[in-house]
Amino acid sequence: MSKFSIYFVRHGQTFFNLYNRMQGWSDSPLTDKGRDVATKVGHALQDVDFSQFYSSDSKRAMDTAKLIKTAMNRDADNLKTLKNFREVFYGYFEGDDSSRVWSLVGKDYGVTSLHELLQHINIEQTRDMMQAIEPMHAAENNAQYWDRVNAGFDYLKAHHDNGEKILVVSHGTTIRSMVSHFAPDIDITTGPKNGSLTRIDVDGDQIKVLSYAEDLV
Repeated sequence: MSKFSIYFVRHGQTFFNLYNRMQGWSDSPLTDKGRDVATKVGHALQDVDFSQFYSSDSKRAMDTAKLIKTAMNRDADNLKTLKNFREVFYGYFEGDDSSRVWSLVGKDYGVTSLHELLQHINIEQTRDMMQAIEPMHAAENNAQYWDRVNAGFDYLKAHHDNGEKILVVSHGTTIRSMVSHFAPDIDITTGPKNGSLTRIDVDGDQIKVLSYAEDLV
């Protein structure tokens, strides 16, 4: 059975992050702060012997991973992408004002943010609620989300073993969701900051969260 460690890093700050926009499969460039944080993450992880670097196939994640690798004096062009670790897809709400969207999704609770909504329900419920109210019903529901994320873990299990350490640049709600799923006792109402580290150990079918949203810079 495969045994390895995954270092999940949230991508650097983007303009959609800065402007509080819904950013799932849509994308926006890294800000100067986002680029600086990615470089600092690379310096902070300098002594970790990663066997492979991955990112989601979103440009913000790829750019973050390349900056991390450059700071570690590793070949930035040798990067593998896994669409399985993309952010949640918000359908019609992509790019919309986050406060407006979460006030619609969580109208029964009088909230204006995911942070506030998670004080009432779990994160898996939020995906089904969003798909139900999204005008095109194209937003990703919880079953669809976990189908692709589980396939990502299956891919990693098939390609890594022997205590390897791998780095995966992913996204805030995706990291939150994995931690909630595999370690429900961890409080994820506060999301991981850009550039923060979440560590997960895989040992066959056993997946253990070692840390959540560690500040590296």
